[in-house]
Amino acid sequence: MRRVAKIAAACLVSAALAVSATACGSTSSEKESGSDKGSGGKGGLKVGIAFDVGGRGDRSFNDSAARGGEKAKGEFGVQLKELTAKDTDTEADREQRLTDMADAGYNPIVGVGYAYAASMAKVAKEYPKTTFGIVDSVVNAPNVNSIVFTEEQGSYLAGVAAALKTKKDHVGFIGGVDVPLIKKFEAGYVQGVKDTNPKIKIERQYLSHGSDTSGFSSPDKGKEAAQGMLDKGADVVYSAAGSSGNGAIEAVHGVKGAWAIGVDSDQYNIPGLAQYKSSILTSVVKNVDIGVYDLIKSVHDGKPQTGTSTYSLAKNGVSLATSGGFIEDIQPKLDAAKKKIVDGDIKVKTTP
Repeated sequence: MRRVAKIAAACLVSAALAVSATACGSTSSEKESGSDKGSGGKGGLKVGIAFDVGGRGDRSFNDSAARGGEKAKGEFGVQLKELTAKDTDTEADREQRLTDMADAGYNPIVGVGYAYAASMAKVAKEYPKTTFGIVDSVVNAPNVNSIVFTEEQGSYLAGVAAALKTKKDHVGFIGGVDVPLIKKFEAGYVQGVKDTNPKIKIERQYLSHGSDTSGFSSPDKGKEAAQGMLDKGADVVYSAAGSSGNGAIEAVHGVKGAWAIGVDSDQYNIPGLAQYKSSILTSVVKNVDIGVYDLIKSVHDGKPQTGTSTYSLAKNGVSLATSGGFIEDIQPKLDAAKKKIVDGDIKVKTTP
């Protein structure tokens, strides 16, 4: 999921970055995670990953991107620099981070989230020899790889699962931020529910709007929203809200017979959510890790991947997790729905 590519400060990357340390220190954070230490060898590829708000450890969107970087690190010995955005970052902050990373020799540089588009378009033009990647948006530049997914298709399957599992004919959807990207998750989910059973009632709520990205990093807001839906009678809640969804999962776990649907990562298998996994029906897995890895590999191989790379249901770019075995009884119906989408018999909407 989602979601916003507001970049963290690239402080202390090199002497060049040190110049801007004072300006960037107040709006973002940097995580080494052992990334630079002994990982690349002399002359190795230096990869910069700028996480969305919430960063590594969100158990969802950013962690998926992180897995792609870690895989490349393990296979190619690349050096990784990880930066994490804060809700207060501005467009100028994002431009400066990209510029600093490019000046320090990071190549490729990956922005994890759609809000990075404008700054990347500008900075990529200034650094034509550097390859950039952006997740969840399209930047039309010769040195940018736009990594996009058909979130609505995976969410459609989640809607089918919710409709088949609800005992109250009442389900819910929680979006992190009310923006076009998250509307794709909502649209697919609602269509999947209604195509399966048009009588089902659907609660919908967004945690923040516009430039306020706190909806992606506020588990307390997610918990409150989910609790409200559960109180109204919903017994299946799907959250496309980054780490805020962790709070929703917690709330659902407190209600007997209720189910949570996770997003981006297979949240049943996330250690930090282990105590709630008996309530995680499935997750709409968005393989951001594959997109990030593919880009890094292409640069490592000397054939930088650019243009738009679309990871669809047909290409396993999105999928529905089966961990826990909770959807085993409805798998034939889910497989039939998937086939119809892949074959083009079902056209999944991208707006509600």
